[in-house]
Amino acid sequence: MSKKLTLIGSFVLLLGAGLFAANYLRGLDVAVLNPHGLIAHKERSLMITITLLMLIVVIPVFGLTFFIAWKYREHNTAAAYTPDWDRNRLIEAAWWGVPLVLLSIISVMTWQSSQALDPFKPLASGNPPITIQVVALQWKWLFIYPEQHIATINYVQFPQNTPVNFQITSDAPMNSFWIPQLGGQVYAMAGMSTQLHLMADGSGSYRGSSANLSGEGFAGMNFMAKSTTRGDFDSWAQTVKRTAPKLTMAEYAKLALPSQNNVAASYSSQPSGLYDTIVTKYMPSSQPMAGITTSQAAHE
Repeated sequence: MSKKLTLIGSFVLLLGAGLFAANYLRGLDVAVLNPHGLIAHKERSLMITITLLMLIVVIPVFGLTFFIAWKYREHNTAAAYTPDWDRNRLIEAAWWGVPLVLLSIISVMTWQSSQALDPFKPLASGNPPITIQVVALQWKWLFIYPEQHIATINYVQFPQNTPVNFQITSDAPMNSFWIPQLGGQVYAMAGMSTQLHLMADGSGSYRGSSANLSGEGFAGMNFMAKSTTRGDFDSWAQTVKRTAPKLTMAEYAKLALPSQNNVAASYSSQPSGLYDTIVTKYMPSSQPMAGITTSQAAHE
């Protein structure tokens, strides 16, 4: 009776610990588990599905580990000695077959989701998309709106239920652009232009960050992403154009210098083709941008 009670008690304890952990995680505001975008919802479903599939193997393994350690403990003389289990075909088929089937399922899911969630793949929507160009600096984010002819630092705003085509590069060490509640991260690299298509499913403010170690100011390289109605977005863009200072090449040269914990700022205009100029400045035949000295370009 005592052995049965011990096993039942152990099972209840493990079940209680699992329920406590699940309830605790529900109370936490984990960004990737609290999605507010089309891509983020699909990524969360994928993570949960694959985790549950892996638990089919993980739970029995841990359960058998504790069971075998208890059953074949030193003082349990009643435990039968069965050294020939390694030749049991049924057991061999189970511990090789089940993981093989799960790996096959996960492989198919990974291939399908890699195609469906390709960050370069435009999103279908009844609303026309907007383009926002992203430049990773030390240690701040520059957002360029080529259609609205404005720019911002450490703050990005866009309409809800509207595909956003982020074009991403770096004018500093390699970095990674990430808004966890809207989708996955994409690397920002000097001399290259990558893409990320996201869409928020409602109004809200979401924390964005650098997801790649990039030096001393990495911890403060955060930004705020805000989705609003189309009307509010257009009104905000017009207000920035009327009231904010211009982003000149001389001002950009100052922005490109390393600085930490920069506050959000807005600019009413930006030099034509600034994003393309930043990308091509690292090409072998490119010349330093106007307003940036050769020594500054070499430093960056």
